[in-house]
Amino acid sequence: MRAAISSAFRGSGATKQFHELELALLDPEVRGTPGEMEQLLHDEFIELGSSGNLYGRAEMLSMINGEESAKVVIRDFETHKVGPDSVLVTYRSIGQGGNEARRSSLWVRDDGRWKIRFHQGTRIANSWGRVS
Repeated sequence: MRAAISSAFRGSGATKQFHELELALLDPEVRGTPGEMEQLLHDEFIELGSSGNLYGRAEMLSMINGEESAKVVIRDFETHKVGPDSVLVTYRSIGQGGNEARRSSLWVRDDGRWKIRFHQGTRIANSWGRVS
């Protein structure tokens, strides 16, 4: 049943909307504007980074303030409807130096706006068996 829901949801144009939201989180202009990031991050946002570290909303907003931007490519992007006001996004990211990670984000609708509630990144081992 989940596959049928996901397939129907992907075809609804939602994929484009959430792809744009994920790209906004990576956009140096958005990341450099605290007010814009605050609108995208849910009040109870948690990230389990590819480093294994856990970050809350305040830590994330503090970390990205003044950071240098890095180009990230997104591949294999999919959306999966979890409920009427929640969507799971999965994709693969490729950063500088070819570092790859599998990523998942849980987006929830809060007061009519989509906000990211949870994000996890897991490093992908490269062809040499090392973690990128």
